[in-house]
Amino acid sequence: MTEVVHAPVMLKEAVDLLNPQEGGIYVDCTLGGGGHAKEILSRVGETGHLIAFDKDRHAIERSQKVLAPYLDRVTFMHRDYRFLADVLKELQIDGVDGILFDLGVSSYQVLEPERGFSYNYDAPLDMRMDDSSATTAADLVNTLSEQELGDIIYRFGEERWARRIASFIVEQRKKAPIKTTGQLTEIIKTAIPAAARRKGPHPARRTFMALRIAVNDELSGIEKGLRAGISFLKAGGRIVVISFHSLEDRIVKRIFREYAASSQNSLRILTKKPLVPSEQEVLVNPRSRSAKLRAAEKVFIAG
Repeated sequence: MTEVVHAPVMLKEAVDLLNPQEGGIYVDCTLGGGGHAKEILSRVGETGHLIAFDKDRHAIERSQKVLAPYLDRVTFMHRDYRFLADVLKELQIDGVDGILFDLGVSSYQVLEPERGFSYNYDAPLDMRMDDSSATTAADLVNTLSEQELGDIIYRFGEERWARRIASFIVEQRKKAPIKTTGQLTEIIKTAIPAAARRKGPHPARRTFMALRIAVNDELSGIEKGLRAGISFLKAGGRIVVISFHSLEDRIVKRIFREYAASSQNSLRILTKKPLVPSEQEVLVNPRSRSAKLRAAEKVFIAG
């Protein structure tokens, strides 16, 4: 397996806004490489506790090593954060002091070729964050109709050439199944006109992102997880969300505003505009460039 160095995005900004307190109970909904979790645990003291979610079993295994000094203060959950409410009830926890979501795909997933997330390596076309789930990107590419593929690529990837890419995929799979990231990348390059390929990001970036979101049903999970998290926050507790995609950020912005404007005004938004990484962070970690951070605080409701 490829050795990958993981850099947590907006580490200081995220944990400072989360404002962990000694003895508090916190939730990291996207454990990933364990960087944010380690910083939270360093601030909550010996009586604090972290509940760490990740649907990727490899992330859990890797982070157990990173968090070795704190293992007695961590409950690891190999679960999707969309089941946050169910898990907290199972653990008999009725309120938490803070929740962190670091959305999207981790460095490990992208940079390990065998996971099939990246157009930079030729590997099986997989893209599952949870490798026990049934559907892979290859399944979608080889079984969905041209209309369905085009819809996914356009909606989740915001790709202007979505319909043309879908058409080329369907024509190619008539000859032979599309099994690898390399095959798919070449089809996308052929589908996008040369002039459009010469500017902007890698021509396959948007299609790969769209398929990843579809394979892992990411957007519906975000909404369910955010609503559950807000409902379990104690008064004064904080929720911090780092997103990497305009569709993710729109969901976060909408839900925060909804709770802030409700008759109970149960959230106070802490970030009028989303925070973005510093120029220095982007130089060191280019993958952070699209990050946006939003934070809110649970308001005490008398009643």
